Amino acid sequence: MSLTAMLKTAASGLNAAQMNLRVTSDNIANVNTPGYVRKQVDQAPLVVGGRGMGVEILGVSRVTDQYLQTASLAASSDASRWSAVSQYLDNAQSLFGNPSDESFYFSRLDDIFSAFAASADDPSSSLLRSQAISNVEDFLAETSRINTQFAELGETVDAKLAADVNRINDLLAQINQMNADISRAKLTSGDASGSENIQAQLIDELSTLMSVQISSKPTGGVIIRSAEGLLLSGEGRAATLSYNRTATTKGYIAVEPENGSGYPQPIQVKGGEIRGLMDLRDTRLPAMVEQLGEFISRGVEQINAAHNKSTSSPPPKVLNGRDTGLDLPSAVGGFTGKTTLAILDKDGLVQSTVDIDFDAGTMSPGGAFTPANFLTSLNTAMGGAATASFSNGALSIAGTGDNRIAIDEGTSMKAGRAFSHFFGLNDMIRSSGMISYETGLKGTDPHGFTAGDTISFRLAQADGKPIRDVTVTVPAGADMNDLLTALNDPATGVGQHGQFTLDAKGGLSFAGNPPQNATLSVTQDLTSRGSGGPSMSQFFGLGAVERAGRSGRLSVDAAISQDPMRLSLATLDLTVAAGKPAVTAGDGRGARLLAAAGDVTTNFAAAGALGPVTMTLTRYAAEFGGSIGRQAQEAETRAKAAEAVNAEANARRQAVEGVNVDEELVRLTTYQQAFNASARMIQAARELFDVLNNMI
Repeated sequence: MSLTAMLKTAASGLNAAQMNLRVTSDNIANVNTPGYVRKQVDQAPLVVGGRGMGVEILGVSRVTDQYLQTASLAASSDASRWSAVSQYLDNAQSLFGNPSDESFYFSRLDDIFSAFAASADDPSSSLLRSQAISNVEDFLAETSRINTQFAELGETVDAKLAADVNRINDLLAQINQMNADISRAKLTSGDASGSENIQAQLIDELSTLMSVQISSKPTGGVIIRSAEGLLLSGEGRAATLSYNRTATTKGYIAVEPENGSGYPQPIQVKGGEIRGLMDLRDTRLPAMVEQLGEFISRGVEQINAAHNKSTSSPPPKVLNGRDTGLDLPSAVGGFTGKTTLAILDKDGLVQSTVDIDFDAGTMSPGGAFTPANFLTSLNTAMGGAATASFSNGALSIAGTGDNRIAIDEGTSMKAGRAFSHFFGLNDMIRSSGMISYETGLKGTDPHGFTAGDTISFRLAQADGKPIRDVTVTVPAGADMNDLLTALNDPATGVGQHGQFTLDAKGGLSFAGNPPQNATLSVTQDLTSRGSGGPSMSQFFGLGAVERAGRSGRLSVDAAISQDPMRLSLATLDLTVAAGKPAVTAGDGRGARLLAAAGDVTTNFAAAGALGPVTMTLTRYAAEFGGSIGRQAQEAETRAKAAEAVNAEANARRQAVEGVNVDEELVRLTTYQQAFNASARMIQAARELFDVLNNMI
C-alpha cells in the first residue's frame, strides 16, 4: 500500500469517526427530547480500482421500524377515536341523571303513575289532581330539556369536528413543506433527521385526528393518502379538507377542489378522533334522541289512551281533537268495532246516545253511513243536542247549551287506537306536531299529497359518505300504492339502494339494500297533504330530524292545566239504571286506568339500541336507561383497551427509535478509539515518510 493510499484510508476513517461521534453526541444530548428519533451514520467501504481506500459516508439516517411505526399510528388513531366516543357518551348519559337519585329521569315516570293511583283513592281532591298534573308537566319539561341538551351536545361535537378539520389542513400543509426540506438535505447527503423528526411528530398528531395511508418517497419525505387512495399531502401539494353537514343530513369529510373549480370529493375516514366524533354526531347521539322520542311518544299515547277511555265529572262541554293530518273520509275509513257517544246534562244524566257500528256502517239512531258522509250522519243522529265539525285534520264535538259530551270507546279500533284516542278528542297531553306516524292508511287509500310536489332525499353510507341525491315527484296516481311506486322507482326514486314499505298500521319506513345498507335523510320537502296539511316527512316521520323533534313539542292540555277538575278520573257507565247519573264525582276508575298505563303492553318501533319490541312502558324505560349505560360503559371499556394497545405499540416503537444512554456511551467509546486509531495511522504514515525521506 502506498503512503498516499494509507493517508487517504486513515483520513476517511478519521472523518467517519468524527461524524459518528457528532451523531452519538446528538443522541445523548436529546435523550429526553420528545419526538426525537435516534440517528446513525450510514457508511460503506470505499473501493477504488478494486482496492480498499477506507470508508465512505453515505449520510445520516434515523433508526426507525416501518412496521412498528405503522402499528403505533394505527393504535393511536383507534385510541383517539374511542376516547372521543367515551367522553361524549358519558356526557350524554349524565343528561338523564344519576339512577340512585330521586331526580333520575326514568324515575319521574313512576312518580306520574303513583300520583294517578293516589288520585283514584280520592278523585274529588283538587290537591291530588294538581300533583298528578304537575308530575306529568315535570316529566314533559325534563324530556324537552334533555332533547334540547342533546341538540347542544351535537353542536359541540360539530364545533370540535370543524376545529379538527382545520388542524388537519394545517398539518397536511406542514408535512408537505417538510418534504421539500428533507429532499434538499437528502440530495446533498446532509443530515435531514431534524426535519424528519418534525415531520414524524406532525404525522403522529395527524394519526390521532384521522386514519391515513403513509408511504415513503424515494427522494425523502412521505406521501399521505386517504383510505381510498386520494392524495392528501406530498408530490408538492397539500389538499384542503372540509366538513360538510346540514341540519338534516349526515356529515362527511371531503377534499376541496383545486382553484375552487369542481365539486368536493368525499373521502372515507376509518379512524381517529374525526371518526369517533362523526359516529357520535350522526349515529350514536341521534339514535339516543330517536329512542327518547319513541319512548316519550309511546308513553304519551298510553296516558292519552287511558284518558280517552275516561271522562271528567262533570263531563266537558266540548271535545276538541288533534290534527290527524288526514281528511275525514281517510280518517274514518278503516275503523272496526263499535263506539258510543253520549250526551249528558251537567249532573251526568244521559240525555241521548249515538251508537256507531263501523263494521256494519250504521248509526243508531240514523241508519247507514259512509266515511264520506260520516260528519253529516253524526250531526243528524245527535238531533241538535250536540254538533260535530272537522277542520284542519281535527274532529270536534260540542254540546248544545249546557249539554255535555262523553264517549264509550267500546271495541272501536284503527291503527291500534280506539275512536276517541285516534282523533285525540280527550287527550291529556297535546303536541304542536305529529307524534305518531301510524296513519292507518292502506295501499288502496288516497295518499292526499298534491301531484307535482317534490321531496328530496340523500342516500348515504353508514359512515355518512354520500351515495346519491334523489328528488321524487308526487305522482298523479292518487293511491298510496302509486306513491310507493314513485318513491321506489329505480331510476327516479330510491329503488337502486333501498325500499319504502307501508306496514299494517299505515307507518312508512325505509330500509337500505345490502351490502351498502344505505341510510336516508330528507334534504328538502315541498309536499303537503291537502291545503296547508303536513308534509310527507312530517306525516310519516321521515328523517331523524322529524322524529327527534317529538320530544320537545309536548305539553299538558291547557284547559286541564288551568283547571285540575277537568282531569278525566271517572268513566262513562251506560249500564246504570234510568235516572241515575252515568258519570259521578266519586268515580276513580279513570284514575286507575291512568295509573295502570305503564303496565299496558305496547308495540315500540326500532329506535336507538333497541329493535322493534313489544313490552310495557315501564319495562321499556328500564331497557332504555340500561342501554344508555351499557353504551357508555362499552365505549369506556373500548377506550381503555385501545389506550393499552396504543401504550404497548408506542413502547415497542420507542425501544427501537429511542435513545439508550448506555448503548450510546459504548458507541462513543468505540468511535473515540476508532478516531485515535485513524490518527495513529496518519502519524505512522508521517513517520514512515520521514524515514524514507532521510534515507535519500
